[in-house]
Amino acid sequence: MPVYEYQCTACDHQFELRQKFSDEPAKECPSCGGEVKKLISSTAFTLKGGGWYAEGYGNGSKSPAPACPASTGGSCAGCPSAAAA
Repeated sequence: MPVYEYQCTACDHQFELRQKFSDEPAKECPSCGGEVKKLISSTAFTLKGGGWYAEGYGNGSKSPAPACPASTGGSCAGCPSAAAA
C-alpha cells in the first residue's frame, strides 16, 4: 500500500498515512482536528543503472551477434543453432 503525506492547514503538523488507492483522502489532523491537505513528495523508489531499456533498446545501437565457432575452426557443441538442426 502507498504512503501518503499530509499537512495540517491549522497547526502545520505533517504526518504520513498508509492507505489503499481506493481509500478516501484524510480530512482531519490527528493532532488538532484541523483541515489537512495532501502533499506531493518524492518517492523512495528509484531505478538505478542503465537497465534493459537503456542498454538494449534506448540508444538504437545493437551489439553484434557472436561469431559461429565452426566458422573459425571450432566446435558446434552447445550452439543453439546446432541443437535445432
